[in-house]
Amino acid sequence: MTEPYLRFDGISVVFPGVRALDKVSFGVHAGQVHALMGENGAGKSTLLKVLSGVNRVTEGALWLDGERHVFANAREALGQGIAIIYQELTLAPNMSVAENLLLGQLPAHHGFIDRRRLRERAMRMLEELGEGSIHPSTKVRDLSIGQQQMIEIGRALLRDARIIAFDEPTSSLSVQETRQLERIVARLRDEGRVVLYVTHRMEEVFKMCDAVTVFRDGKHIRTHESLDALDHDTLVSEMVGRDIEDVYGYREREQGEVMLEIDAIEGRGLKAPVSFEVKRGEVFGLFGLVGAGRSELMRLVCGAETAKSGEVRFQGVARRFASPGEAIRRGIAMCPEDRKSQGIFPVASVADNLNISCRRFFKRWGLLRNPRRERANAEDYIGRLSIKTPGSRTPIGSLSGGNQQKVILARWLSEKIDLFVMDEPTRGIDVGARRDIYNLLFELTEQGKSVVVISSDLAEVSSICDRIGVMRDGALVDIVPRREATQERLLGLALPA
Repeated sequence: MTEPYLRFDGISVVFPGVRALDKVSFGVHAGQVHALMGENGAGKSTLLKVLSGVNRVTEGALWLDGERHVFANAREALGQGIAIIYQELTLAPNMSVAENLLLGQLPAHHGFIDRRRLRERAMRMLEELGEGSIHPSTKVRDLSIGQQQMIEIGRALLRDARIIAFDEPTSSLSVQETRQLERIVARLRDEGRVVLYVTHRMEEVFKMCDAVTVFRDGKHIRTHESLDALDHDTLVSEMVGRDIEDVYGYREREQGEVMLEIDAIEGRGLKAPVSFEVKRGEVFGLFGLVGAGRSELMRLVCGAETAKSGEVRFQGVARRFASPGEAIRRGIAMCPEDRKSQGIFPVASVADNLNISCRRFFKRWGLLRNPRRERANAEDYIGRLSIKTPGSRTPIGSLSGGNQQKVILARWLSEKIDLFVMDEPTRGIDVGARRDIYNLLFELTEQGKSVVVISSDLAEVSSICDRIGVMRDGALVDIVPRREATQERLLGLALPA
């Protein structure tokens, strides 16, 4: 076999008190799709940041086509033909799609931006991405998260990068967009480029990748140059350092009376009245493609949007919430899909994020904050939910996605919530943390609480939910019991007729 085009040679990265990467060495060949697997915090993202020049190495170096490199900044990495598509998008929301696609290489004519050429190049790329319905002048802020992800991919393609790294690229994509991404990745392989592919989805590794490298605790565990003899269980065991019998761990539970009843609700994002009910102790799933109206429906229920008509009955009482805050006070809380911008305050501490909604319980004489009680409450939940953090004062932005999600759950547990609405609860979360989240949800239902899970992960909804409501084009088309919820049936209901 030829020499690897990209080689990591003894890469170590040390932050204060943390060894994020520990002498990592492996190679990636041109014309190869190489998966990087590991739990959150295993070192995958740090390695991508080294490759992109964002993080400086403490020891070691990169080799590109036989030449040694140690990048001082991202510009140097870009100059060597390296493009990283991060899970946290880096688009400029107030600029147009065309401007974002060609940012840094805008076509010019006599010192001014050539708008005609800009539009033409953008339109060609949008067609190539399968997003021809998007107008190049559309502001990025008006696109769905999945569409924004495709724009990120298009920008990397327009830079003609030799090395392209994808960080959880399908976590926000619809089924159609995922299939288009598969075609794009296959084309990049055929063109002889190096493709690094970070994902937690096993089916993507075995379907799209040629090789896989496993990380654990900042160390290189193993590189499989072929996937022919590799199975799912072996890969999971290498990632977590132990055997996992069942990621989902579904538990049979008794269900009680109806807790939430939705009667012919209509509003933004819905094209037909929607009716369903959720029982006490139930995990109710909402599945559908991106844009099907799942999140919009629950935003109407939780007071984030105003319903045009219909009725919400919660614990037997008709409610019309004027805001999410009012819904929280009545016992309904929603954990949003975009944790980074809507669910947490990244620079604030774990304790501040956990206590933000319940500070009225931690006051002295009804007036002043009581930091001691707040810290004690945070540390109590850190222990109860096994939140991995150096301490309650650590900025939450430095935690893994799974641990951030646990902090959000702890926030609502402090608030005495009875109905939890979880929008893509395990998006970007590793196998071990997924099981922790599922166990927490099952524990909540065993306490008589109810959970609504909005998810585009077929395996997830069919494995953890008692019933699944399938949405298509702004309408609820069917509700399927768990015993009948095959992935083929759910996808068939969700796809356009």
